[in-house]
Formats: sequence, structure tokens, C-alpha cells
Amino acid sequence: MHPPSDTSLAQIWSLKSTTIRFAQTPTVMGIVNVTPDSFSDGGLFIETDRAIDHALKLASEGAGILDIGGESTRPYGQSVHQEDELKRVIPVIRGLAKQTDIPISIDTTKAHVARAAMDEGAQIINDVTGLQGDAKMIDVALSTGAGVCAMHMQGTPQTMQDNPCYQDVVREIHAYLVKRKLHLLDAGIPVEKICLDPGIGFGKSHTHNLELLQHCEQYLDLGCPILIGHSRKGMIGKILGDPEANRDSATLAITLMLARKKIQIVRVHEVGKTVQALKAFAAVGGIDG
Repeated sequence: MHPPSDTSLAQIWSLKSTTIRFAQTPTVMGIVNVTPDSFSDGGLFIETDRAIDHALKLASEGAGILDIGGESTRPYGQSVHQEDELKRVIPVIRGLAKQTDIPISIDTTKAHVARAAMDEGAQIINDVTGLQGDAKMIDVALSTGAGVCAMHMQGTPQTMQDNPCYQDVVREIHAYLVKRKLHLLDAGIPVEKICLDPGIGFGKSHTHNLELLQHCEQYLDLGCPILIGHSRKGMIGKILGDPEANRDSATLAITLMLARKKIQIVRVHEVGKTVQALKAFAAVGGIDG
């Protein structure tokens, strides 16, 4: 595995009715958890109006994508019934689509939720199961023309942290993402609509997470945009030696490393400071090319 040249990096992500064109710094995906139990901000935005206001704040701060989720995928989190998930996310997406042109992503593993979100104006299906958890998900992606993000996860949120095992985590996840890309292509999803995510914190130990981040540029040769979701993850508490420490500064440090490695999308909670840090980092020569 070798990183591609700058000319072969994925330059665009084609969505349902728009296209994201990547710039020198990563596109920032802002997290909007419409959940009572997400690990970082569970319960803060469970009410529709508060979730919409928060998403619009992230948009005003420079988010290039708004990722709306109604089911926590934290380790050992409980699954949510489809109807409950719909009640959480659909009013938020409906309200946002009327107030912003920024692409909206639905973070879900359920095809029915994804289709309803697309009907209300979402552009992206962000699926932590790699579009494998629901047999109808690929059909939804095909029929709606959505952009898709396929993530790697070993196990399920209920089991993924029990004892994650790999012989070579970087290579094994690379092989998995190759297979998922080829499967999606064979199903009829165009390559320009596919984004891939190695799944930091999803069925990985602390050491695995560090190895993936240290070598994440090796996934750029897949020819698709690479998304990294590292924001406020438990590994940061371990790096800092304090599980209760505020993790935003360390998240920013990792984000700048990802920018230097030319990762196209970063998924974060703190959008404003991320956008500012990336702008300053690029201005002082932190990013080659």
C-alpha cells in the first residue's frame, strides 16, 4: 500500500443532487446527535428545535456537511427502534433542508430511515455497517442517488469492544474497504458516490486506533474520499492519561495531522475551532502542496 500522488487523490464526492469538491484542507462534517445517550453530547440536542439550531450554528461556523444521527453507536449502546429513530431525525432533516443548502447526511443503519431522510432532503447515507446491516440499504442508495459512506466495524456496537483482534489492522481494514468498494460498484453505485471510513473506535483497541491514524494515508489509494471520525473518542482520554479530560484540543491536534496527510473529510463535534485551526494551519505552510 502506497499513498497516491496528489493528482490521483479523490477530488469530488457526488451526492444525491450536489457535488462536494475537496479543497486544500479537509471538508468538515459537523456532528448532530439527536440522541439521549451518545458518548459525548447525548441528550443535549434530543429536542427538534435545539438540534436544528445546533446544526445551523455548525453551518455558520463552516461545516461542509451536517451529519444527523438518531441512534448512538457508542460501545455497548442499545439499538433504537426504527419508529423512534424516525421521530428523532426526520423533523430535524426536514427543518434543516428548508434553511440551509449545506449537504445533510443521515447517520443510520436502517434502510427505511435512510429513504425517509432522502425524501426530506438528505444527500448522504452514512452507515457504520458499510451498507451491510440492512439488505435494502444498497437499493435505497441506488434509487435515491445518494452519496454513501461505508465504514469498517468489527462486530456490532454491542460487541465491538469485547476483544478486537487483528494480525495487521492497517492492512486488514484496507482489504475490507477494497472489498466494500468493489461490492458497491458491482451493485451499481458509481465510484464518485462512494466514501470510505476505516472506523476509528469501532471494534479497535487503543493500539489499533493509533496505528490506523498513524497510517491513514495508505487508504487514499482506494480512489475514494476517506472520512475519519476521531472527535472526542475514548482513545484521546488514554493518550492524555485522563479519561475525564476535555478532548477538544487533542481532537484538533489529530485533525491537523489528518489534514497534513490529505484526508478529505473529518467528522467532528467542534466545528468552529476546527475550521479556524485548519485555515491557520494551511496559511503557515502546515499542508504540503
